[in-house]
This record gives sequence, structure tokens and C-alpha cells, in this order.
Amino acid sequence: MSNIVLYDLPGCPFCAKVKNKLDELGLDYDVIEVPRSHAQRTEVEEVSGQTGVPVIVDEDHGVEGMPESSDIVEYLEETYGNGAA
Repeated sequence: MSNIVLYDLPGCPFCAKVKNKLDELGLDYDVIEVPRSHAQRTEVEEVSGQTGVPVIVDEDHGVEGMPESSDIVEYLEETYGNGAA
């Protein structure tokens, strides 16, 4: 099991953006598919405080539920990509 978890909705372009970055960086990650109905997205809401996706969890770096695809892509690049220290 990977330490990165992506909460995903198939067909979501914002989720695809995050998956593309994860794949580009060669990172292993687990995917949890959320229901289409926001009312049924209790698991992602518990993790992030909201029902939108994508959301990632990165246990190795203390990220417990980061939303917003642009923020996630920036975080991944800074943490694992060319921006990594």
C-alpha cells in the first residue's frame, strides 16, 4: 500500500490532472473512487472537510486531506519533482 491516497471521481478532469502529475513523477499511489453524489461522499469529507475531489493524503509528509488540483500539483512538484529540496 502506498502512503499517497487520491480521492478520485472517474471522468473528473481535475482528478485526471493530479493523476497525470503523480504518474509523471513516477509515484505510487492508491485511488479511492468517490460516489457521484456529494451527499454520499462521507469518507472524503471526513478527510478534507469538503466533498469536492480531487483530494490527496500523503502520510509521509503529514498531508491529511489536501483539496484543489492546482494546489495538489504544485505540492507534488515541490515535494517530489524538480522543486524538491
